[in-house]
Amino acid sequence: MAVREILQIGHPVLRQRSHKIAHFDAALSSLVDDMIETMHAAPGVGLAAPQIGVSRRLIVVEMPDDEDYPNPGERWVVCNPEVVRTSRETEPGQEGCLSVAGYVGMVERPVSAIIRGQDIKGKKLRVKAEGFLARAFLHEIDHLNGVLYVDRAEDGSVMTVKEYEQLLQEQAAEQEADLAEEMEIEPAQDARVHI
Repeated sequence: MAVREILQIGHPVLRQRSHKIAHFDAALSSLVDDMIETMHAAPGVGLAAPQIGVSRRLIVVEMPDDEDYPNPGERWVVCNPEVVRTSRETEPGQEGCLSVAGYVGMVERPVSAIIRGQDIKGKKLRVKAEGFLARAFLHEIDHLNGVLYVDRAEDGSVMTVKEYEQLLQEQAAEQEADLAEEMEIEPAQDARVHI
């Protein structure tokens, strides 16, 4: 296992449609091991083979081991993934990418998706993903088609991580001020009790 270099936006491999995996062998298993190690070292919740310079239809997705995420700690390795169906309902969400280091942007994505593909032995698999998990799968599958999240981001929403953290702090301060204002109790006009 080895940590591989993650290609950054501008590299031509990131804009190519990846090739289907036909051989489920030791070389594929080794590639998967490298991808998982690279994803953990970055750290990230997903990685597509093109991000490490391999133009193959292969993704890994692993949810943080945290109850705030769906399927905490669970990992999926999917060869030749395809989106079978997505929900009509969509929601905006902040996304970042290991290949667009230091930036985030707001992307509208379906709230659920059904994904089919194969495991590393070539056996068919199907995943029903919802919420953040669906977003992660759809983000990684985009990579296999030469699409980066910045291509889907709402106009003007891409910013540095530092700018985003500052925006969150400002929003939290505004919410705190609004809450404090709502909780202010006006003094009673006449505090005497009338019987």
